Amino acid sequence: MSVIPPTPFPAERPAEQVAFDRTELGVILTLYGRMVAAGEWRDYGISCLRDAAIFSIFRRTAEHPLYRIEKRPRLRGRQGLYSVIGMDGQILKRGHELPTVLRVLERKLIRPVD
Repeated sequence: MSVIPPTPFPAERPAEQVAFDRTELGVILTLYGRMVAAGEWRDYGISCLRDAAIFSIFRRTAEHPLYRIEKRPRLRGRQGLYSVIGMDGQILKRGHELPTVLRVLERKLIRPVD
């Protein structure tokens, strides 16, 4: 009786994805909730890619995102892990701490009272 050796798993590991952790999502969703309550934002989408995690914010579902909050671990040592990018692709704020970076969006919530 011959024994057949087991088939080995492929040597390549699957590509890892970058994702927001629970505390990061908590900070982002708190701001998102306030902006929805103010009537500024309506929808969001999350993309977990190999080199970045992206939280896209929409005014309406079927349009381009107003803002993108990106987490790029490769930039941790340089400009900062987090960035907020506007609709036109311009980087509005970049830094190492998420709450500090998100302040650029909180300023949009503060409006003068007539």
